[in-house]
Amino acid sequence: MATIRRALISVSDKTGIIDFARELVQLGVEIISTGGTHRTLAGAGLPVTGISDVTGFPEILDGRVKTLHPKIHGGLLAVRGLASHLKQMEENGISPIDLVVVNLYPFAQTISKPGVSVEEAIENIDIGGPSMVRSAAKNHQYVTVVVDPADYGLVLEELRESGRTTAETRRKLAAKAFGHTAHYDALIAGYFNQLTGVSFPEQLTIPLTKQQALRYGENPHQQAAFYREPLPGAGTLASSTQLHGKELSYNNINDANAALALLREFTEPTVVAVKHMNPCGVGVGKTLSEAWQKAYEADPVSIFGGIIAVNRPVDRDTAEKMKEIFLEIILAPSFTEEALTILKTKKNLRLLALGEEVPAEGASLKLQSVSGGVLVQEEDIRAVRKEECRVVTERAPSEEEWEQLLFAWKVVKHVKSNAIVLAKDFRTTGVGAGQMNRVGAAVIAANQAKEDAKGSVLASDAFFPMKDTVEAAAKAGVTAIIQPGGSIRDEESIAEANKHGIAMVFTSVRHFKH
Repeated sequence: MATIRRALISVSDKTGIIDFARELVQLGVEIISTGGTHRTLAGAGLPVTGISDVTGFPEILDGRVKTLHPKIHGGLLAVRGLASHLKQMEENGISPIDLVVVNLYPFAQTISKPGVSVEEAIENIDIGGPSMVRSAAKNHQYVTVVVDPADYGLVLEELRESGRTTAETRRKLAAKAFGHTAHYDALIAGYFNQLTGVSFPEQLTIPLTKQQALRYGENPHQQAAFYREPLPGAGTLASSTQLHGKELSYNNINDANAALALLREFTEPTVVAVKHMNPCGVGVGKTLSEAWQKAYEADPVSIFGGIIAVNRPVDRDTAEKMKEIFLEIILAPSFTEEALTILKTKKNLRLLALGEEVPAEGASLKLQSVSGGVLVQEEDIRAVRKEECRVVTERAPSEEEWEQLLFAWKVVKHVKSNAIVLAKDFRTTGVGAGQMNRVGAAVIAANQAKEDAKGSVLASDAFFPMKDTVEAAAKAGVTAIIQPGGSIRDEESIAEANKHGIAMVFTSVRHFKH
């Protein structure tokens, strides 16, 4: 039997708790409560018994100890049909508790506050709450546990019908409760790992919360959902606001994230266009409108149906140009009212506002599922400055070439390997992505660039194993190359570059992206 006669309520999130408790009282349920929740319910005129009146022991240590008592946990953990348990309860004056309504101290909100001290964070680590939740969830055959205000309605509906909850509901709520405490402990573990400088602990737990269910994954036969970190920073997809358009799909989110990652490389007005996780056009200009024109001209075919990310508010002029072609998503810090009016005429175009700024992203962990496990590494946020590069050819790049080389290097970092990027006048002219050999990527980039390849610079995400990529670059009219170097045949590539008067610099940094 799981008839509910007695409930223990202790919540940090008090959303809906007064109405819920009031209906419990009307259904004949006795309520026990603690601290702030007790004051809230009593203040609403509800009959409520204090925890100390049940335990016969005062709350002590500034509230650190109040529910950790046999009269609480005995009431939660007793097996109702076991004679020995019932006898011990009677001998010790323990009454059963049939319903536990608990959510935990706001640890995530606490550590998100600027300048929060370690001491304050520690004081917001809940001990009694998780203990009650776990006890109730373990004994869910007899006890109903609720950790989410969204489930109040379900519990009340079943109580109105029969005075008890169903076994199926109790098991589902128990699963949710264990997830709640696991998420909470994972958050605390992450905080302490951060305090101690441990990036790769022996046991890695990552607390994520479902932001939205998705219609499907990469393909219609795959189920999918989007989960967010507990404290997603400003300017991230998880913290963005959708202003218009259809719901985001799995592929939309992946592509949008790729566009946003590349966008963070730039501080000047920049437009990034992405298709299938690869940039198909990147432009930097004095204005956003100019940057858009460059990104569009980089590949007017592939940008069709693309994802666009920009690092300035979208204005009327830029919106007018964007409206002329089919796009899936536009991500921007914000949109002017004129721009919104223009772009909202495109019924399905998704408009995402990231906030007033698109901040540089700090180092975080990148996870990749593999069969039976997960690969974990730091995000590739390594930047390269001019003074870190080494000129290896007889001719050094001109100042203009240097600027274009560093621009191309920022882009190639975000192109699937093997990757080659051609660039000129702060826009990509050709992109060769995801090829099985590097010279193939170079040929694709040059073919895409056509006449624009002449006078372009070339960036490669990894070293040249042979001189053939330099030969292809020379044939296309490339004037300067930036690459990591480090091949045992570097001298052949250097000699080939010298033969054609191409300037080449080594970064000593590789940017594989698989």
